[in-house]
Amino acid sequence: MGRSVARKLIDDHLVDGDPAPGREIGLRIDQTLTQDATGTMVMLELEAMELDRVKTEISAQYVDHNLLQTDHKNPDDHLFLLSACRRFGVWYSKPGNGVSHPVHMQRFGIPGKTLVGSDSHTPAAGSLGMLAFGAGGLEVAMAMAGEPLYLTMPEIWGVELTGELPDWVSAKDVILEMLRRHDVDGAKNRILEYYGPGLDSLDAMDRHVIANMGTELGATTTVFPADDAVRRFLRSQQREDDFLEILPDDDPEYDLHDAIDLSSLEPLMARPSSPGNVVPVAEEAGKPIYQAYIGSSANPGLRDFAVAARIVEGRQIPDSVSFDVNPTSRQLIENLIEMGLLLPLVHAGARIHQAGCNGCIGMGQAPATEEISLRTVPRNFPGRSGTREDKVYLVSPETAAASALTGEITDPRTLDMAYPRIELPERQIVNTDMLEAPPADGSDVELRKGPNIVSLPEFGALPETLEGPVLLKVGDDVSTDEIMPAGAEILPFRSNIPEISKWVFDRIDRSFHDRALASKDEGGHFVVGGTNYGQGSSREHAALAPRYLGLKAVLAKDFARIHWQNLVNFGILPLTFVDAADYDAIEQDDTLALPKVRAEVREGTRVTVENRTKDRAFTVEHELSDRQVEMILAGSLISFFKSSASRKKRTPASQAR
Repeated sequence: MGRSVARKLIDDHLVDGDPAPGREIGLRIDQTLTQDATGTMVMLELEAMELDRVKTEISAQYVDHNLLQTDHKNPDDHLFLLSACRRFGVWYSKPGNGVSHPVHMQRFGIPGKTLVGSDSHTPAAGSLGMLAFGAGGLEVAMAMAGEPLYLTMPEIWGVELTGELPDWVSAKDVILEMLRRHDVDGAKNRILEYYGPGLDSLDAMDRHVIANMGTELGATTTVFPADDAVRRFLRSQQREDDFLEILPDDDPEYDLHDAIDLSSLEPLMARPSSPGNVVPVAEEAGKPIYQAYIGSSANPGLRDFAVAARIVEGRQIPDSVSFDVNPTSRQLIENLIEMGLLLPLVHAGARIHQAGCNGCIGMGQAPATEEISLRTVPRNFPGRSGTREDKVYLVSPETAAASALTGEITDPRTLDMAYPRIELPERQIVNTDMLEAPPADGSDVELRKGPNIVSLPEFGALPETLEGPVLLKVGDDVSTDEIMPAGAEILPFRSNIPEISKWVFDRIDRSFHDRALASKDEGGHFVVGGTNYGQGSSREHAALAPRYLGLKAVLAKDFARIHWQNLVNFGILPLTFVDAADYDAIEQDDTLALPKVRAEVREGTRVTVENRTKDRAFTVEHELSDRQVEMILAGSLISFFKSSASRKKRTPASQAR
């Protein structure tokens, strides 16, 4: 059997471990991506690690999430990020330049390279034949310091595409079909690799849509071949010299298989409030809407906006509908103007916002209470839109634009018009003016810290025993948006852990923060969760802020990959129930004790738990590698890294070899 694209990329970057499913491996990282909601922490972590200069081929920092400047906090952080980029040797994408994923794809993406980003949708770069991972900020900081990215080797899931998409069906419907089949955890610990003749009808930005939302399936990453479609994309960006063909062998070996006949698909949508709650648009047709929203990293391509412009051209959006258009880059705006496609959107009544993530992360464009919002964004977790009682549906640009015209959920196939076919320019306008290259030497650059930037808290080593209350018990599929919400009110505190911790679990229990503070001085507390605990965003604040409040361990049926790793990075034990009945037997406010936790974590995979309230004991387990055990014992990845670096400095070179 031959090798898949994913296996070729892994083999080319493997520096540690055996790439067999379930084994820990270390990969050399060529590029990193950070955005401002998580990047400020990364830069503070680089400072804490005492790093002089990044060691990657390219590292880029994007300001795309926190663009609202209602007071000093966001602009202060923008200046901090600019100074940090100059200090550490990182490219800086200015506020308003665009969303990290499509801009990185346009300007820096190179087939065959590895990329790790402090944003869970970083796998979108797999559309170019890259091996790209979302991760917590601390792991990205480690990669910037030249350390390998460690992860559990996933299974490789081959998805064969045949046929061609019908009119009014687009790439968003392909990934929604995968979510319809497999739900939000169906690709956990797996790499999705798409192949087959159906790829011929999907351009590079179509593939970006699919790779971006592979994250919503729980996938470790998504990979496409680097073929003629990738060559055409790089040519359109005036970077054809960066093209490298990477194809699967004639008989690639996959651990699992699936197949989609593109010609059989119809317009789909994910109902509130999960990306996995997918049904045909026709099933929901006729429901009145408040908002239709075009944009985000999940539909960032020029075609996505162009098709919406052609649908609404010469028509007017009803007064009752907010038609929000969120361009994904400054470059995209310029191309829409050049193609004559911005005017139809403006004339139809679209509200044109600045280039950035904006409403996708709850930074503006919040819908009215209990009103339906159709969005081309990747997620519709409860309250993520900025409205606590929201009703967000995930849809394609075709469905969003068609519904904007009618004022109700509309299957776009029912519109009285021909499907608009978009011819994109072979060479697009390229805008690099808002990307600042790092100076050759940044050693004399001072970090500019506004009053809202607070240094990272230090965490102690794992004690011999743990005891405390179960402060919260939750069910399945709890997302990081529920653990540590985002939005315009909260995200400005991303560099101030004491302040942002006031919103931990706010979506679930508004009393959590006060109860956590009360228990912190008494030894801390536990959280108990169901399956797929921590799905969604890579934001490490969902681990860091609870750790600051005294969270010592999470006991769950199982964990989402990135959040599990973030818990480990900050010294929170992620423990899995051996018997589901033990989950059922625990109640909120029960007192748990782990009487031999340090010794048991060091010596094996099983940990004893005593429920002092119920007078019963049971066993949980961890899946930590030997390296991660040392991190947990040290109290955090930073503590482990600094200790290791100190040991290396003390070890003579002859002994180090």
